Amino acid sequence: MSKADEIFVQNINDILNSDATDRGTAVRPHWADGVPAYTRKRFCVVNRYDLQEEFPILTLRRTAFKSAVDELLWIWQKKSNNVHDLHSRIWDSWADETGSIGKAYGYQMGVKSKYAEGEFDQVDRVLYDLKHNPLSRRIITNIYVHADLNEMHLYPCAYSVTFNVTGDRLNAILNQRSNDMAVANNWNVVQYAVLVHMLAQVSGLRAGELVHVIADAHVYDRHEDAVRRLIAGKQHPAPKFVMNGDVKDFYRFTLDDFALEGYEYEPFDEKFEVAI
Repeated sequence: MSKADEIFVQNINDILNSDATDRGTAVRPHWADGVPAYTRKRFCVVNRYDLQEEFPILTLRRTAFKSAVDELLWIWQKKSNNVHDLHSRIWDSWADETGSIGKAYGYQMGVKSKYAEGEFDQVDRVLYDLKHNPLSRRIITNIYVHADLNEMHLYPCAYSVTFNVTGDRLNAILNQRSNDMAVANNWNVVQYAVLVHMLAQVSGLRAGELVHVIADAHVYDRHEDAVRRLIAGKQHPAPKFVMNGDVKDFYRFTLDDFALEGYEYEPFDEKFEVAI
């Protein structure tokens, strides 16, 4: 069975069995009909995925692999903050009339800073260090920039990545302040698993371990019944992740360079409303 399924089921059970809830408090999130969106949660969930063992995608239901990778490229490769550069419509609720989501996500990845070695944005700094100084303990990206928060239409959820090279393996820690488990958990895991594979390949390394640290892992009140049905479903073996091995330049990857072979999943058709 898929290790990603096992981890997800354990996470959901831990949350649903938790007494920690914000029901009855003055919460910020709400549903489209204006009703407050309450959660049940767990603090500081830590999940580990060995990317040499398998690709961590759910089989309990379909995760939209291509859409997830498209969003990853939008942020990390295009460094865009405009939804017109994205094929899916998942960010439309936070975009203004021009399509911008403000100084968020891809915008922050493209901001250049001065270093002793020259001027780099955050992505190029990672690429430089993985090539020239792979044993550095300072290979970090961070898009939670306090000075720009008031100009972000949505504060970043997955906000920081720490990269670490051990032997010939590239490992990463993804830090996430908040995670709607039913809607976005596996989406984020899939994205950053792909990112580690990409960066490893262009740096002459192997993908190692992805560690996902979630400060506030929660299930919304309107999701509880459906997510119980979801985790009770049948699990399948993890699919094989395939990436174009000829690409050695991070910026030359396209959506067509990624695929899954043998991806079997349950036809779970229930929708999870997104809290705003």
